[in-house]
Amino acid sequence: MGRTMGLDYGDKTIGVAVSDAFGWTAQGIEVIRRRKPEDDLDRLRELVREYEVSEFVVGLPKNMNNTIGPRGELCMAFARSLEEAMQLPVKLWDERLSTVSAQRTLIEADVSRKKRKQVIDKMAAAIILQNYLDSQSKR
Repeated sequence: MGRTMGLDYGDKTIGVAVSDAFGWTAQGIEVIRRRKPEDDLDRLRELVREYEVSEFVVGLPKNMNNTIGPRGELCMAFARSLEEAMQLPVKLWDERLSTVSAQRTLIEADVSRKKRKQVIDKMAAAIILQNYLDSQSKR
């Protein structure tokens, strides 16, 4: 069984996190600057090989009333193309509060605004993945 990769799919970046080999903890590893979809998928393919990934969790931004807006539709389309390209299972995970949570953690840690901008996406990816991993261990 491989690792799980968590992705925070944004307009300009994709935050990337991976689980440990046991599927217990998530660690942010990279922020991919989005270019062309093929380039993004090529980079993800390299990371899948490097970290021996067997499944993905993509953050799905929902509105607070649980509906899916344009942002969520984009993430769902990305998840479908990811599944097709990688031939690996892709799960969508409600990420409503992950970026807020990442932001708060960084502010509490007194990380400068400039530095926060550089790590927020991979931290959000790690939070999405960690929440997913925690939900799996409760079964």
